[in-house]
Amino acid sequence: MSLNNLFIDFNSYFASVEQQIKPELRNKPVGVVPVMADTTCCIAASYEAKAYGVKTGTMVSEARRLCPDIKFVEADHRTYIQYHNRLVDKVNECLPVDQVLSIDEMVCSLIGKEKNRENAIEIALRIKRKIKEDVGEYLRCSIGIAPNQFLAKTATDMQKPDGLVVIDNEDLPHCLYKLNINDLCGIGRRMEIRLHRHGIYTVEDLCKADKSLLRKVWGGIEGERMYDQLRGKIVKRPPTHRTTIGHSHVLPPSLKNNESAYAVLHRLLQKAAMRLRYLGYYAKALGVIVKYKILLEPDNSKKIKWKDYITFTATQNTLEFLKALDIMWNRNPFLNNELSTSIGKSIPIAVGVVLFNLLPESNATLPIFENFEKNESLYKAIDLLNRRYGYASVYFGGSHTARNSAPMRIAFTQIPNLEIEDDL
Repeated sequence: MSLNNLFIDFNSYFASVEQQIKPELRNKPVGVVPVMADTTCCIAASYEAKAYGVKTGTMVSEARRLCPDIKFVEADHRTYIQYHNRLVDKVNECLPVDQVLSIDEMVCSLIGKEKNRENAIEIALRIKRKIKEDVGEYLRCSIGIAPNQFLAKTATDMQKPDGLVVIDNEDLPHCLYKLNINDLCGIGRRMEIRLHRHGIYTVEDLCKADKSLLRKVWGGIEGERMYDQLRGKIVKRPPTHRTTIGHSHVLPPSLKNNESAYAVLHRLLQKAAMRLRYLGYYAKALGVIVKYKILLEPDNSKKIKWKDYITFTATQNTLEFLKALDIMWNRNPFLNNELSTSIGKSIPIAVGVVLFNLLPESNATLPIFENFEKNESLYKAIDLLNRRYGYASVYFGGSHTARNSAPMRIAFTQIPNLEIEDDL
């Protein structure tokens, strides 16, 4: 079975970009945070910080305890996207990128003579040289080459940072035995528990399990796919379509009040509606979530989530979404002063909105009661102005006090398009 995929994983991506653009951070422990506050956590850590035990999700206070010399920087998502686009371009010069899987991962197919082991390794080394010379020496990547995408991704985790690992068919499955079972893509904490229930504790146990057992563990076809992937087979999956569009934001100290939280929700919802139209979907439901810190006595606190959702006729209309937001916001129990008094002072610390039950434009029935043509023209004009002059050049007034908050953020499986989400 030949080598079919080359997988690229950029190491500690956010932190590496920061070290590339800021020489004073190079070869030093760095933590990237969403906001400069002791109450938040690291969303990325450099390898120098990881050596002290700092990792994604480590609280700032804990990171300082583990590594007193750590340098914290506030995330600059626009720059990370710009570097990502440059990296994709450079990889494409060496080998066409089949799919960008996240801000720091992409996969390529090998064809013809590229499948030859020596040729594949030379392509990988060329990619590394191109990145170092044309983008920056601190943008290191681990590259995996294997018979399928699953194993190529697995190979990138077997040597970091700046690794290059080839998994040949004759290496399988014993080359995987040294991995922890949760090192494999698709095996999270819950799946690990299910595997344990069936007597599977190691990668070796997993590789020796038969297909019917894995189907039982996964509860369906995914178990059979895992069986095939571990053996180097190429697994075809049906195409997927987007199911949600949303934004969330951790509130800085100045916005930790209900009035500001509402304004930020307003802004996030307008951004989500713009993305909805750009991507060509209608939404039939809106969800909202607010995380509160409840101050208790004495010197104690707990966190509570308030969430709500509402359904409506499929639409792209921002005003309809904002009406739905108002309905839900008025149902928020934490707006009730008597409730706050009885359980302790409530402080909003994070907010989020999500549009769901999405329909592609081609499948949506046009609304009967909306003045569709006028609304469509209005939002096309608003979206065009925001793309041309920067997001929030034109906006609905409910977000006015939060117009400079909730900047663009990157989810690792969703890279914002600077054309429609550039906040500058």
